[in-house]
Amino acid sequence: MARSGASPEAAGAAPDGHAISPTVLAELASDLGLELSPGQCATLVAYAQLLRRWNRVHNLTAIASNADLLTHHLLDCLAVVHPIERALALYGAHRPDGPLHFLDAGSGGGLPGIVLAVARPRWHGMLVDAVQKKCAFLQQAKVELGLANIDVRHARLEACDGGRYDLVVARAFASLHDFVVLTRPLLRPGGLWAAMKGRHPGAELAQLPDDVEVLQTSTLRVPQLPEQRHLVVLRPRAAASGPGAPSR
Repeated sequence: MARSGASPEAAGAAPDGHAISPTVLAELASDLGLELSPGQCATLVAYAQLLRRWNRVHNLTAIASNADLLTHHLLDCLAVVHPIERALALYGAHRPDGPLHFLDAGSGGGLPGIVLAVARPRWHGMLVDAVQKKCAFLQQAKVELGLANIDVRHARLEACDGGRYDLVVARAFASLHDFVVLTRPLLRPGGLWAAMKGRHPGAELAQLPDDVEVLQTSTLRVPQLPEQRHLVVLRPRAAASGPGAPSR
């Protein structure tokens, strides 16, 4: 990782594997309350460098330097792990001692799906994207990193099997309205949505369908990243019925 004050260009020019240190990643993850093993950190660093190599040819992400890969991708995604776990414990139907099945909608270069799968090996992720070259990268990452707990599907979300997932997560995927409308059939009963956003999405929240309930809007703190980050957790609103049902 680049030292404090180093330019992104200098970090990006460093040889692969040198600019992002597994040890430094472990320390920064610990600052988020995550205790990652040396193996997990090594896998995340290998993923970041694989993404960087593929990006030179396939333009998978606008992030080019190792310093930004660390902050804007790895730490950005690690920052949502505990908030998602807390939301699942409070609102989800998922059993804490059971495997969690999640879908990463519009996974792109594997964010946050691959990072979540490495940080939480008991989670099983389906990474879905409509772009073939992105799915080719995801499949290569699955093989090279030995990630048995992810699967990759090249498809539009509308073509995915419904009712299977405890969690549907997305990072910078369209609007909140479009996210919940497109992925609603994919949630299991009691399932949750988790949408990663930059600035507070006040206007998007106001445009959600009436039958979607906002459970949490959390401001995230990402080490070494001064930009705004938020996590919005939602669920389908339970249908009210019967003589005692409140009117809306």
